[in-house]
Amino acid sequence: MASTKVRVLDAAIELLGAEGLRALSHVRVDQRAGLPTGSTSNYFRTRAALLIGVADRILERELPLVGASFSPTSADDLVEALCGLFAYLTGPNRVVTTARLVLFMEGSHDAALREALTRGRAAAMEATAVPALAVLRAHDPLVAGAAIAACFEGLILHNIARHDDTDPRRTFDLVVRAALA
Repeated sequence: MASTKVRVLDAAIELLGAEGLRALSHVRVDQRAGLPTGSTSNYFRTRAALLIGVADRILERELPLVGASFSPTSADDLVEALCGLFAYLTGPNRVVTTARLVLFMEGSHDAALREALTRGRAAAMEATAVPALAVLRAHDPLVAGAAIAACFEGLILHNIARHDDTDPRRTFDLVVRAALA
């Protein structure tokens, strides 16, 4: 069984992803997690601390999945991996992805949260995209990774926020091939 802290964070992710930022309160997290009132406050005294905890938990949940999907041996493999990850993040993992987007928007005016999100993105890039792009002989793996990540994040935003279910394959193919040129 998950620790109480993990239950708190997972409940907060569900609230953010299903109902948005306004739904997030310590009491609502306690209720969603099936915990006694005050449990969330024992771990996260402030809402700001809870948001940073959520950002870290999302990374903890998703980084192993992302890492497992990124060992491409060709541009085609990378496009397939991106398409598979995109389908997962916007399908079965949609609530978590939506929660992350909520955090992105909140981070636009919360420096501490923005820093946590930036650390998470850097960790994901360093652990997955940059090494994969180096193996594929990208001229500048860091820049190529940033370009692919920006494209990926933009397509996710369109899918989640606008319910745009356009197939991302052609876009990923274009950006990956440009990144490896």
